[in-house]
Amino acid sequence: MDTRAYIESGIIESYILGVASPEEIAELELLCTQYPEIKAAVDAFALVIEQQAMAGAITPPPAVKENLMQQLAGEFAVKQPAAIFTLPTTNANDNISIQPAAGYWKFAAAAAVILLVASAILNFYLYSNYQNTNTKYEALLTEKNSLQASNGAYQTRLNLLQQSMDIVQNPAYTLVALNGLPGKENNHATVYWNSTSHDVYFLSTKMDKVPQDKQYQLWAIVNGKPVDAGLIGDCTDGLCKLKSIEGASAFAITLEPKGGSINPTTSAMFVLGSVNKQS
Repeated sequence: MDTRAYIESGIIESYILGVASPEEIAELELLCTQYPEIKAAVDAFALVIEQQAMAGAITPPPAVKENLMQQLAGEFAVKQPAAIFTLPTTNANDNISIQPAAGYWKFAAAAAVILLVASAILNFYLYSNYQNTNTKYEALLTEKNSLQASNGAYQTRLNLLQQSMDIVQNPAYTLVALNGLPGKENNHATVYWNSTSHDVYFLSTKMDKVPQDKQYQLWAIVNGKPVDAGLIGDCTDGLCKLKSIEGASAFAITLEPKGGSINPTTSAMFVLGSVNKQS
């Protein structure tokens, strides 16, 4: 059911103002039990009408009341016999008399004006509430998405750190300490190498910051020859997995042009470490 269309149909105003038909009253009271938003709209409009009435309420002087009662008495007093329209029936002696109500249209017009004003007030009230609720909902949704994104990033980092801890504590991995060469003694790094699976993980303990056009590259010494073990990127979230290496006897890191080199630049070697075979 389109509850918003129903709320804006004017039935609620008719109900509160007492001009709704019995069918509309029964339908509205049933829908109030089924749709909380319709019940809330009824309560809201009733409150608006009550507040408007209380805000403008002024106790009239007794003379005003007496004058009003006299006017109403004159309005409804029968000044002369009303015209009688007779419709023929099957019984010639039976007549149906129809008397036009002189004040009916005045009351109907007044009720229509009240209904129109009340409808405008309710629609404005509901629209304002809808706008406020929608704005709050969008703000909460944005905050929720931001928190979910942050939580996802933290969870990913936590998983990487947990994987790093598992590797560090795994006895199948050999720790290879890479120490700085002369002139670069302040540089240190660590390689974890699995001689069975040939997996290589790099951990930057402390390495000098490199220019934007340069990049560190890891080399494995296999049978006395350097073998490319991979380029070293940003390893701030734990260990970085590099290329698999078989039969390494040592590891070294050189500073190469960004993108790496086929052969190491030995003059730009920063750290070196030998593999101590585990028994």
